[in-house]
This record gives sequence, C-alpha cells and structure tokens, in this order.
Amino acid sequence: MRAAVRRIAAPLLVLPLLAGCFASTEPDSEAADRRLRVAISFVPIKGFSLHSDDSVRLSQIGVVEGLTRLDAEGAVQPALATEWTRTDELSWRFTLRKATFHDGTPVTAPAVVTALTRADQATPRLRVLTGHRLTATAEADDTVTVRTDVADPMLPQRLASPALSVLAPKAYAATDRVDPIRTGTGPFTLTGVEGSQRATLDRFDDYWDGRAQASGVDVSFIPDGTARANALRTGEVDVVDTIPVAQAAVLAPENLRQVPTTRTIGLYLNTKRGVFADPAVRAAARTAVETGPLVEGVYESRADAGQGLFGPALSWAAGKRIAPQRTAPAKVPVGTRITLATYTNRAELPETATVLQQQLERAGFVVQQDVREYSQLEPDALAGTFDALVLSRSAGQETGDPISQLASDFTCAGSYNLAKLCDRTVDDLVSKAAALDDPAARQDAIMRAEAAILGTDAVVPLVHERIIQGVAAGIQGVLLDPREQRLIGPGTRAG
Repeated sequence: MRAAVRRIAAPLLVLPLLAGCFASTEPDSEAADRRLRVAISFVPIKGFSLHSDDSVRLSQIGVVEGLTRLDAEGAVQPALATEWTRTDELSWRFTLRKATFHDGTPVTAPAVVTALTRADQATPRLRVLTGHRLTATAEADDTVTVRTDVADPMLPQRLASPALSVLAPKAYAATDRVDPIRTGTGPFTLTGVEGSQRATLDRFDDYWDGRAQASGVDVSFIPDGTARANALRTGEVDVVDTIPVAQAAVLAPENLRQVPTTRTIGLYLNTKRGVFADPAVRAAARTAVETGPLVEGVYESRADAGQGLFGPALSWAAGKRIAPQRTAPAKVPVGTRITLATYTNRAELPETATVLQQQLERAGFVVQQDVREYSQLEPDALAGTFDALVLSRSAGQETGDPISQLASDFTCAGSYNLAKLCDRTVDDLVSKAAALDDPAARQDAIMRAEAAILGTDAVVPLVHERIIQGVAAGIQGVLLDPREQRLIGPGTRAG
C-alpha cells in the first residue's frame, strides 16, 4: 500500500484536508469582485429539493448547514448549534447560535423544529434516518430538544448530514419538496437555478462565520468527466469537484488536488430477484471478479484493491476485519443472462463495468450493460430493475460513522438498499452496533456486521477510491473534504 501512495503523491499536490475550512476574513477589493466558477459532476435530480441527494450539492457549494458539521477526521463540530448535551437515553438538548436565514429571518428553535419534523416525515425515508425517528421540541427561542425513538449515541453526528440541514420556514411551504432558494444559512445564497444545467449563488453578507471572500459562485453541472477536465484546462471554470483518473495526466500537476476518501466501488448484486437471488450464483460472480486489472488498469494504480466495505481512509477497520463465512460458488450454466448497470458521472465506473463484463463472461454469464447518467439510472436502481450494479459509496459520508450507511444499504428497511438484501442476521448486527456508545466496542460491532454483509455476497468490494479535484491557478481555500460534502466555503477565493 505504501508504494501505491507514493505513486499517487508524486504527480499531485496534496493539501491538508479541509484547508481553509473556517477562514472568514474580510475579502480584499479584488477578491470581492471575483465570482468563482465551479463544475459539479452530479446534476440535481429533484430540483434541488433538500430531502434528496441534491442536499449534498447544496452543502458542497456553501448554501445549507445543519446543527452540526463534521471535520476531516469525522469528529462532530458546532455549526448552527454551539453546544449540545445528552439529557437522557433518548434525548439531546442543542443550544443555537445567533444566525440568520438567507431571507433575513432569524434562526430560532421553532424554525429548527419545522426543519427536523419535515425531515423525519420525508418520503422516501432519508437514508441518514434509517432505523430512527426524530421528535424536535422548542424549549426556548435558542434551545431545541431532539428525542429519538431508540437510543442514538451518534445523534449529533447524524445531524451533520446535509439532508438534515435547517432552512427558513418558508422553504417548507410546499408539501412535496423543500425549496432552498434564498432560505439557507451558508456563506452563499442560492438565487437561481436553470434546470439541471446551472445554478447562481451570491455572497450572503450576514453569514454568522464571517463574510465570504468571493462575491458569488456560478455553478455548472457537467456529468461528463472529460468535459469537466476540458473546462478546467481551457479556463472556463476555477474548481472541478472530480477529475477522472484518465484525465489527470493531461492537466498540470499544480492544478490537481488528491483527496483521500472513505469511498469504495462495489459490485452490488440483486438478491431479491433474477439469477442472483441464488446465493451460490452470487458466490460465482464474486469468485469471477479480479481486482488487479481494475486497480492497475482502470485506476492507473490510483486506488487500492477492495478489502471490504471500508478502505484505508477508515484506518481502524483493517485491524478489526473479520473473514466472512461465504456460500460455495455454483457452476454457472453457459448463457446465463444478466444486466450490469452503472453511471457516467464517475468516469471510471463505465470502464470498470467493461472489465467486469469480461470477467463475468469468462465465468459463463452473458452480460448486457446499461450505462446512463446517474439521475436517469437511480429510479430503476432503487426499483431493483438490474441484476448487478457498479456503485461508488462513501462509508460514513453523512455521519462520520459507517452504521448509517450499513443500515440504509443492507438492512431490510434500508432506503438505499440497491442489492435488495433482507437478512435478519445482518439486521440484528447492524442494530446492535448502532446502540453502542463505546467507540472501540462500536467499531468491533461494525466489523461483525461488515463480515455478515460480505458473507451474503450482496456486494463485492472492488476498489477503495481516491478523488482527484481540479483547481485553477490562483484559487485558494478550496475545501478538500474526504466525505465530499464541502467544496466551496467562506475562505474560497481567487488570488
């Protein structure tokens, strides 16, 4: 692994994670007149409605915030709440800071109650709330108590999820969506959206953590990785959230930032219907997969071979990993047909699918690929249309703790259970891990749950990914976040 790290570090400029995260000094006149131009790889899939994956985009570009936030190590930090305390097994009390929504109204306890109540009622259930119900109560104008139906020692981390951001009350006027236009609390105000193509942000002068150093942000949503890299190279944009591995070589090294991530690429197999409903056939697919050609070929040694659901970015996982007990593979009848899907937003995924197709076909499968842009693919993926899916997932992205991902992705009631796994042993282990307060005991329990999940062959870990971001010359203060929730902050500026 050390050699792989050296190969990556040589051509790339590696900066401290979340560099400039809390920079909030007053901008000079030149920086104040300069708007930032940012290219994002994922288009908004639900019109920027907060209770969807669009919340991550809103967080990346500095529009929304929750009561808490996570630092580079996954530790919880104050955001709209300045402090919190656990008052009993089910309840936490949060003290709010003095802050203002983009519409000029103050952040108050009743506003927070409205936001958290709507989040708890969202349909489909938010992934970060899988297995949890929230009840928020205003105790005073600046104090909120949040009560859960089951003990949740990770509630402050959970409230850092972008999907649990707090918006002004008028954002919740409609019953079918939550409108973030001029209703957030971040350093930039969302003022306009042009479909799935562009968004316009202006600086919010009353931001509680200090006036942003850029006057605004012009966001372009560009799913094609080559187009994003070209936009940076030709000077059309200042910041690109993700540069494909294949494009890194054509950009100047000083324009590249490597971000260690908690992200793992996996092959998810449909356990509910089709050929992979048979555990022995899933085992045959797993044994057909070779990760070496993916790491060395597709990722050009800028990734690590998949060891489990959690890669090197969660450094504690390797020493606690448990070997799964797996089903013996069946001999696949020649001509067994499967659909293998993935998406184009991450340029390496279609290449990965092509390599997997070759490997699976050598094992007897006949593979038909279905490759689309993510917003077009997601509804069918959630519906279980595909036999297999190549997916990039970040462990602990929303809470800094992997339990929420395991619950949403691999339990019977999981809201993002693309493998359609329903295994009572897995559910029991995830539930037990979620209830533990002690960090070491919780980690041990998480790894027992990981072993049980891998034992079902619902997912085959492929590679542990590293993200490469593009930053134009003279741009400072880009937030290099391993969870990919923050990109543009108050200290991001030109010059």
